[in-house]
Amino acid sequence: MALPPPDPQFVLRGTGAAVHTLHFSCGSREPAVPVLFSGSENGFIHVWNLKTHRVDTALDGHGRKSVYCVETMGGKDRLLSQGRDQRICLWDLAEGRSAVTDSIFTENVGFCRCSLVKVAEGRWLMAMAAKALQEVQVLELPSKTSVCTLKPEAGAKLGMPMCLKLWQPNCGSQPLLLAGYEDGSVLLWNLSTGKALSQLVCHQEPVMSLDFDSEKAKGISGSSEKVLSIWSLNEQQNLQVYKTHELVNAGISDVTIRPDKKILATAGWDHRIRIFGWKKLKPLAVLDYHTATVQCLAFSDHKHPAEQLLAAGSKDHRISIWSIYTRT
Repeated sequence: MALPPPDPQFVLRGTGAAVHTLHFSCGSREPAVPVLFSGSENGFIHVWNLKTHRVDTALDGHGRKSVYCVETMGGKDRLLSQGRDQRICLWDLAEGRSAVTDSIFTENVGFCRCSLVKVAEGRWLMAMAAKALQEVQVLELPSKTSVCTLKPEAGAKLGMPMCLKLWQPNCGSQPLLLAGYEDGSVLLWNLSTGKALSQLVCHQEPVMSLDFDSEKAKGISGSSEKVLSIWSLNEQQNLQVYKTHELVNAGISDVTIRPDKKILATAGWDHRIRIFGWKKLKPLAVLDYHTATVQCLAFSDHKHPAEQLLAAGSKDHRISIWSIYTRT
């Protein structure tokens, strides 16, 4: 008999608005109490203390416009945030500071979260949806030097980029970019040539979210439909449909694979979080707590599986924190 799904370990309240993005920073010291960052519709970034379950700091840098991406850059003191004010802000939070040290004007009106990958000590690449409808721009940070602009071939009708994932195949090699588009396609881009290596139509509707496991060369994407699409990347850098999984209810806002590549979670428009085994996409649990669309998810990157947490942010202004420890 299947075990009943767990309740949240605890719930964070006090954002005062719908939660659009979440990001853990666990720090290298063990056992570390992770910090959780959340970005909400009212333009605030909240820094949560997971011991007290309260907000330590509220950052206000996006002119009260919705914040939909928050990432740390090599530790919890350097933060990147992206908002509906068409700005990406870089923050210095060391020693209690809450200062925006630099910002990038994106000129993009969509909801596409930028993607970061570390390429060397203190150097990062960032991909973001560009001003021109179908284009993606890649910059180096912190210098803000343009690396390339990725433009689909003439006549391609991909629509806007909806989600991006930069990743590095192996040490020393050039990072690649996976991008999900409005027409339901996922494209793999080579940053050194600025050319698309492969295109796969995964969905009938816009790709809302994707994640990729570079070790298994396998990814997953979700859309407004009832289908999760699992696809793989072969040696020739071609994307292929691996399998699809039919969901009970339509609409996926976010999909994320846990850092240990054992399980994945989906955020549903039906207010539910679904947990699957990543190897065979075996359904493991349905977490039913929220009263509105679950919009974002984040796994903590604790080394010890029993300490790993899952955070889910919802339109109902709440963030639920779950402990999902599977021994398999």
